[in-house]
Amino acid sequence: MKKITTSIIAIILGLIIIVGPAIKIIPSTELLGLSVLLLSIFLLIEGIGEIDYNTTKGLLNVILGLIMLIVSIGLIFNPGLFSFLTALTIYLAGIFLIIIGLIVIIGNRDDKYKFWSGILGIVLGVIYIILGTYIKNPIILGSLIGIWLLITGVLNIFNKN
Repeated sequence: MKKITTSIIAIILGLIIIVGPAIKIIPSTELLGLSVLLLSIFLLIEGIGEIDYNTTKGLLNVILGLIMLIVSIGLIFNPGLFSFLTALTIYLAGIFLIIIGLIVIIGNRDDKYKFWSGILGIVLGVIYIILGTYIKNPIILGSLIGIWLLITGVLNIFNKN
């Protein structure tokens, strides 16, 4: 039941990130902070649910989720911080995706769905950093996080473990 709930939350958060800018709910300047916030919420929920099965992976997800939560709240509520950290946050969000991907791969070597979710996190993290270097469009960058959440949620639903 925890797995299905977490998967549905990931899909919903991913859709919010992808669709939000298209319908102008979220101003593009706050999209990056909101994307990191939603990703941190997912990591906190995933980490808390995972602690029973894999303590190390669960704690790593919770710690990373808390760090991302602090960064995202600062980005959302302090526009000066956003302008100061714009270049840095582009790299941080990509690095967070890569770290999440590595945690997923290390914690789930025998689970093919989670393994591919981890690989996808690493690949999208690298793409995020590359696109962030040249494009700097928060809508495109936020959509990469949304795509990862959406695909991870779908892969978790199909996972039989």
